[in-house]
Amino acid sequence: MSDTRFTSPEAASFWHYISSSLGRLVQLAETIAPDGFHWSPPASSTNSIAVLVTHTLGNAEENIIQTLCGQTMERCRAGEFVERLSTADELLERWQDLRPRLESALAQLTPFDMDNERLHPRRGSIPGREVLIVVARHAAEHLGQAELTRDLWNATR
Repeated sequence: MSDTRFTSPEAASFWHYISSSLGRLVQLAETIAPDGFHWSPPASSTNSIAVLVTHTLGNAEENIIQTLCGQTMERCRAGEFVERLSTADELLERWQDLRPRLESALAQLTPFDMDNERLHPRRGSIPGREVLIVVARHAAEHLGQAELTRDLWNATR
């Protein structure tokens, strides 16, 4: 449990669910065999666990750091869907670096920030609260996809 003090109780509540989903996603990646980490189900538009983790971390970083908190960052969204020879350890390291940055950024948000409109790169102008809804929903959706991908991979063994 973190000692971080949040200015907005609402941002703290969102962080609880966002960090839980992201942490579970990275943990799932750590527990699957390396060949399952890069395996995709035999259906169109499916992704490996490696891609799902990479993309979901990128989404959280962009939405929280850039869209919500106004800090500059570089992201190649399309590149997140390209299968790489990454490892679960590399993604764990990325999460360990990203987690405190996300938490610190959210801890500084005020109730005004939750209501204030932000320009989202794909959704137009939305309130800060909705940015966090997008992140929480997105992380939970991809966690579910990763769990199903793991289960399907295990069924092929």
